[in-house]
Amino acid sequence: MTERQPAEGKREKDRPWLMRTYAGHSTAEASNELYRRNLAKGQTGLSVAFDLPTQTGYDSDHILARGEVGRVGVPVAHLGDMRRLFQDIPLEQMNTSMTINATAMWLLALYQVVAEEQGADITKLQGTTQNDIVKEYLSRGTHVFPPGPSLRLTTDMIAYTVSHIPKWNPINICSYHLQEAGATPVQEIAYAMSTAIAVLDAVRDSGQVPAEKFGDVVARISFFVNAGVRFIEEMCKMRAFGRIWDKITRERYGIENPKQRRFRYGVQVNSLGLTEAQPENNVQRIVLEMLAVTLSKDARARAVQLPAWNEALGLPRPWDQQWSLRIQQVLAHESDLLEYEDIFEGSHVIEAKVSKLVEDSLAEIERIQEMGGAMAAVESGYLKSQLVSSHAERRARIESGQEKIVGVNIFETTEPNPLTADLDTAIQTVDPAVEARVIASLQNWRDTRYQPPFNQCKALEKLKEAAKGTANLMEATLECARAGVTTGEWAGALREVFGEFRAPTGVSSAPVAVPAEEGSAMSEVRRKVDLTAKDLGVGKLRFLVGKPGLDGHSNGAEQIAVRARDAGFEVVYQGIRLTPEQIVDAALAEDVHAVGLSILSGSHAQLVPDVLERLRVAGATDIPVIAGGIIPNGDAEQLRAAGVAAVFTPKDFDITGIIGRIVDEIRKANKLDPLEVPA
Repeated sequence: MTERQPAEGKREKDRPWLMRTYAGHSTAEASNELYRRNLAKGQTGLSVAFDLPTQTGYDSDHILARGEVGRVGVPVAHLGDMRRLFQDIPLEQMNTSMTINATAMWLLALYQVVAEEQGADITKLQGTTQNDIVKEYLSRGTHVFPPGPSLRLTTDMIAYTVSHIPKWNPINICSYHLQEAGATPVQEIAYAMSTAIAVLDAVRDSGQVPAEKFGDVVARISFFVNAGVRFIEEMCKMRAFGRIWDKITRERYGIENPKQRRFRYGVQVNSLGLTEAQPENNVQRIVLEMLAVTLSKDARARAVQLPAWNEALGLPRPWDQQWSLRIQQVLAHESDLLEYEDIFEGSHVIEAKVSKLVEDSLAEIERIQEMGGAMAAVESGYLKSQLVSSHAERRARIESGQEKIVGVNIFETTEPNPLTADLDTAIQTVDPAVEARVIASLQNWRDTRYQPPFNQCKALEKLKEAAKGTANLMEATLECARAGVTTGEWAGALREVFGEFRAPTGVSSAPVAVPAEEGSAMSEVRRKVDLTAKDLGVGKLRFLVGKPGLDGHSNGAEQIAVRARDAGFEVVYQGIRLTPEQIVDAALAEDVHAVGLSILSGSHAQLVPDVLERLRVAGATDIPVIAGGIIPNGDAEQLRAAGVAAVFTPKDFDITGIIGRIVDEIRKANKLDPLEVPA
């Protein structure tokens, strides 16, 4: 038997990319157990998901945190929580990614202090803080402070880590959520690069880093991107990203060392494209999307994390996360992918596509620079309105069938799915009692935290003084961490100095996505809206779209608001992060005919009934309440039993049809006869 010869072109295998699973829920204890289990399964890095109160700078007992504690990540309120989160995990040997933005400096400080307590050499710490605040204003919604102070926090972190934690990536410029919010490949590249320019300019102009060390700053800038199912286009996008980054860092910042100019990125593949209908199809979507960022050696991701097949249904279980990890491991260890040079080099098809993406992206970057850069384009509302428009166009293509999604608007017939036969066990559920336990633990921490020489009040005063001046805020933040200050106290002190920021919604300036042509579904809905307004004796029907709680994923709410506007409604949409009380007050003040609540974080079970009860107490039971989001079947039944008029989930992709249903519910609530559908 002859020895198998290596195929022509084969070479020594590349090292696989870092394999992560984005994880965290309930409590620090439960998440620590999950991390250690995942590492034992062959995961090679950690990716920490924090809950929404932690991400937005609130303690677990804040009014806005109600229903959100431990839902979409782990609550970390103080040093004790961070110690418990990484118990028995040696941080000096770990590569940890933390998806945290507005409060990134605080979480990095807690991480550093825990590492010091473990005896680690902090110069050896490796990992990434996402820390991209621009995309929070545009798509994710966990911003806290205005753009200026937010950029200062980022600048201070970068300057600190380059000097003290040189292997750390202090920012992960994150185009991932831009694609989720509707960005085209050109917008994703251009907006991410414009953010990078804003950050690098701010660091350079701060004077905190000597000119000769600026190459080290550029070398630590990393990116976090999205890969959709159009995997040829997505792979070309990654090659275009690399070329543009090389050009900007060389020409704008004079970086001569090619290693420092390398485009370094991690990826999570697209969760927006995961479907609730026939969710088993999500497995092949995930695989195709992973190939986009692994097939091309010259544009291969340095770290990959994959969503689970059931994320459109709810929170994945450990088994679902294991399945996604095994997808990566099979590709890296069983296939021959890592044995070859770049397999697309020399392809005229690929080259033409990449060149076009580069050309169009550079033109959009130039347009943003002419406006004054990324921060100015955020404050003017330009970037947000562009994303809302792109997303509306995509949704219209799906509804018309022009963009096909298997199991959703094509090939919808299906065999019964054994994976979802019992939906209540097909996803992880967070025990509602967790919130009370976390709040009790937080109160105990406040009652028993460090005594002198540690002084929380003194540490917070020092932080505020530093914030009022120009000093780097990292040292004062580390002092707060060591003193036992809580997440809400740290952010609260900075809120006092910096104020808060409500980002533009982009709804009012978005163009019409679906014209009301004669005979179309939209023209019929417009007719229903007009007739119902006339029957009620009002000029226009008024519809309030509300985002209660801390869920900042506003894409769905924005699309409903835009489509309702185009159908003839007067729409009241005040953006994200509202209490049930504020939503009901607005509904009464604006005398609306319906309220739509959008929640993707799992807090619907507490927040939606609260809105219903407040409307009942106010004597406004004739205002129908509609709920939308990632809502499991059992929860949907409970909401309807509580009085919700209709529940919509990701499988309900026909937005025009949803608006029609809302009109029907308004007629029913006002005891009007149903409108006849024309033959």
